[in-house]
Amino acid sequence: MTTRARGNDTAKAPNISIRPFTRARAEQPSATLQVTDALVTTATQPPASQEAAVVIDLDSGDTVTQTPSNSSDDYAVYLSIMGMTSDLSDDDEELNQAIMASLESHEVLLNLASKIDGRRRRRFNINRTSVLDGALWQQWRGFRRPSYSPVYQMCIKFSDDLGKDEESVDLGGPRREFLRLLMEALALSPMFEGRDGKLNLALDSSALREDRYFVAGQAIAVSLVHGGPPPGFIAPTLYRCLVGGTSSAMPVLEDIADPDLYEKVKKVSKCTSLDDLIHSTEPLQDYLANAGCLRPLKCIKDKDQLVEDILMFQVVHRVWGAFERFREGLKTLGVLDAMRIQPDSFRPLMCHEPSPLTADAMDQLFHIRLSAVGSNKRMAEERIVAFWRDYLQDVEEQVGPSALGKILAFATGASVIPPVGFSPLPSVDFLHDQSISPGRHLPMANTCINCLKLPLLDTYEDFRESMDFALSNTQGFGRE
Repeated sequence: MTTRARGNDTAKAPNISIRPFTRARAEQPSATLQVTDALVTTATQPPASQEAAVVIDLDSGDTVTQTPSNSSDDYAVYLSIMGMTSDLSDDDEELNQAIMASLESHEVLLNLASKIDGRRRRRFNINRTSVLDGALWQQWRGFRRPSYSPVYQMCIKFSDDLGKDEESVDLGGPRREFLRLLMEALALSPMFEGRDGKLNLALDSSALREDRYFVAGQAIAVSLVHGGPPPGFIAPTLYRCLVGGTSSAMPVLEDIADPDLYEKVKKVSKCTSLDDLIHSTEPLQDYLANAGCLRPLKCIKDKDQLVEDILMFQVVHRVWGAFERFREGLKTLGVLDAMRIQPDSFRPLMCHEPSPLTADAMDQLFHIRLSAVGSNKRMAEERIVAFWRDYLQDVEEQVGPSALGKILAFATGASVIPPVGFSPLPSVDFLHDQSISPGRHLPMANTCINCLKLPLLDTYEDFRESMDFALSNTQGFGRE
């Protein structure tokens, strides 16, 4: 089993060796991960009764031996940590409810994930730059192949800008990175429109013709079940339609993405007399005719029904064809059925950004693997542990939670905790045998086992400089 390195951008730092970024060969994580005295320990090694599985690559016919791993409770542990490290007040009741809902959806998604056939792999050949540039649909050929099945394990192979393959067996890290990039690109795609991270479906004739709405729904379902991030950008109106039908939609004025139409409808909604109402609807005559809302206005009370009809047409009925295909895609792996059974549990995943990471939560999330007590290695490691914790605090205070997400992505490929959690739990190890490079030690990451390996440096300033450099010059799994 071979893993590859997070490499630096040679164009930015041509004189810096990229060797320290070479990923180490995957190691077995410690059998017991002690999160904190207040929390139960989690076993990450498979029981002795489990045998190595022979995985068949459906593209090449090659077989790869993999050792199965148990699903851990690390996501539940993480949410417990979030509750313990947050000073929750009465104003944070919504956060409390979101945490409880996430625990419920976590169990449901773990059950759905248990149906994935880990003995069958489906390869996705991905160009990372194209994803980030918005050429999303070229990356989804893997979803459309006749041989694709969502119950097969995904195997992601990234290519660099020159098209050179990055050879690796995907044990989780590349897959998490791909699904993260996929959700980010999806939110920016022309199939969605809206504001403030609350997006409804937009009407895109090309997407309808090429059935992209179905693939969009399928991609979200696959991300949730295969260990990727939740979308977090779905508007409440769209979510209510998905779980309860159009009768539950209740669109609001802010759901109108077209700024010109928004202002015109807003003006109608604020009318206080019949004359004002008639005058404010004059610029909307053609639109009202196309929407089926053109009718005589006899009193000011007609305003409310008119605004409601406009909103239903613009946000729901106008995109009904796209909605049906998106909904069909979400049925993949039973995700939509689960959403309908437990709508409150899945709402935080679909409609809200995940709770921001904190330095304390990150510290508790990563299990620190120390050498024997009293050894010289242990003394050096304990010094670096203090540097690591100081670095997390500095990043949170000076940059913000999003930067903590970059640290998590460096170690695991995911910038947020996936709804199904990590397996194994993220860990911190140390680079005792790292060769000395010209003037710099750099951290390494093995996203297959979610392990961050820290350099042994003498001062905090050197440690911080090393971490900053690595995070700033790393584009993703296998980049050099």
